[in-house]
Amino acid sequence: MAKLFVFSLCLLLIINCSLGSRQQFQQQNECQFNQLQSREPDNQIQSEAGLTESWNPNDQQFQCAGVAMVRRTIQPNGLHLPSFLNSPQLIYIVQGRGVLGVAFPGCPETFEDSQDRQFQHQQQFQPFQPSRRHGGQGQQQQQSEENQDRHQKVRHIREGDIIALPAGVAYWSYNNGNQDLVAISLLDFSNEQNQLDQQPRRFYLAGNPQDEFSQQQGQRHQQGRQQQQQGRQQQQQQQGQGGQQERGQQGRRGQHQQGGNSNNLFAGFDTQMLAQALNVDEEIVNRLQGRNDDRNEIVQVQGQLDFVSPFSQGEQEGRRQMGGGGRANGLEETFCSMRLKENIRDPSNADFYNPQAGRVSVVNSGTLPILSALRLSAEHGVLYNNAIYSPYWNLNANELVYVIRGNARVQVVNENGDAILDDEVNEGQVFLIPQNHAVITQAGNQGFEYISFRTNDWALINTMAGRTAVLRAIPEDVLRNAFQIDRQQVRDLKNNRQETRVLSASSSSSRRPWSIMA
Repeated sequence: MAKLFVFSLCLLLIINCSLGSRQQFQQQNECQFNQLQSREPDNQIQSEAGLTESWNPNDQQFQCAGVAMVRRTIQPNGLHLPSFLNSPQLIYIVQGRGVLGVAFPGCPETFEDSQDRQFQHQQQFQPFQPSRRHGGQGQQQQQSEENQDRHQKVRHIREGDIIALPAGVAYWSYNNGNQDLVAISLLDFSNEQNQLDQQPRRFYLAGNPQDEFSQQQGQRHQQGRQQQQQGRQQQQQQQGQGGQQERGQQGRRGQHQQGGNSNNLFAGFDTQMLAQALNVDEEIVNRLQGRNDDRNEIVQVQGQLDFVSPFSQGEQEGRRQMGGGGRANGLEETFCSMRLKENIRDPSNADFYNPQAGRVSVVNSGTLPILSALRLSAEHGVLYNNAIYSPYWNLNANELVYVIRGNARVQVVNENGDAILDDEVNEGQVFLIPQNHAVITQAGNQGFEYISFRTNDWALINTMAGRTAVLRAIPEDVLRNAFQIDRQQVRDLKNNRQETRVLSASSSSSRRPWSIMA
């Protein structure tokens, strides 16, 4: 009895704490729907080496959940420029492989070239030149150290990886594979990590990218920037009448602002001030500011991208199979070395499996500890043709579902018993399952593969059919009187399904489609 009380208390604490960060936002957005719809991207931005597609974050469904969705396609040898967001995000790799670099503030550059190797290489091709100040070999060693490439850890990513990134942390990604690298991202702008307004914002550190969300939102932001620039110019003109030097500085600022049509953070600074801060030439600063860069946010790398990496992706897999990897409990992690990804598509990581129906894998703060700070989780599922995901509702989270492959019929029911979504969803579409709304999904003839994002790091569901269904927890007499059925019918209702989440269809239609099996 005492154990049950402790468990119940812990469960209540989890639910209350996880809902606390969203309570204020939900009071402003009551999420009252008469109808839900599956959505395709509203906006497309073509870059030199890829495509960025986004769903309108002002859509009522996304405003209810407080999230935005982006799908990014990077061509082989393409580089998505360094950027960061005002919100935490989860990224799922739909297709391909690549490299992800994350720059955590204040963390050491733990990936570096071998100083001995570079020094020996210089000794082979450079004559010995003694120095009075440092001594010949000491000077060469110092120059070798200065020429070393040092950077923070890079991570190899592949299809099926779920990647967690905190708000404000800069990152870049590169496609080193032979096929397009496709990623779908959820941006949780209602999260407590976002201290700005309830709109997704991406801040670029390079290039001249367009606004990746709605074009109207991008136009409003551009108009706002122009008004701010005009206001600064008028203020500088009023203050610039005090002397020739001040007028000269004002002229330089005016020229800078008139040419400031780039959309990265460096572009907003005065060229001379930034050159002094970085201790570099103004020509380099002009490159940083990217005013004449028309490649957009995904650029084509000339040659191949060179960076320090201890081993290839294949060696990583071999090391994991030999026991060098495995899931950690989070106790050994620090801020600089925290694990950011987990492969959720690997069948060996399935949490629920039915040979006749499919499999489901869940990643939460128990398997990926960083999610406890982001308050997010994810689920990947593969349903074989005509299989059913048990009807359920989310106790403590909204859920956004992205269709990876195949199709399914989905019904979502509100508190009035109305089906506010009853539609076929197809590859590339997104739909919302609001908190506490019931949902049932049945795969089509070609099967159904999906990735869902939930706005809670320990999201809980309550199923309505199967061995763990809510009906099995209720006494027979309660069900008999509630539904006005006899005792045998109640027992059939409670016991006819012995499966858990993934329910098989009839035996004649339970064969697994090859297109979803991989």
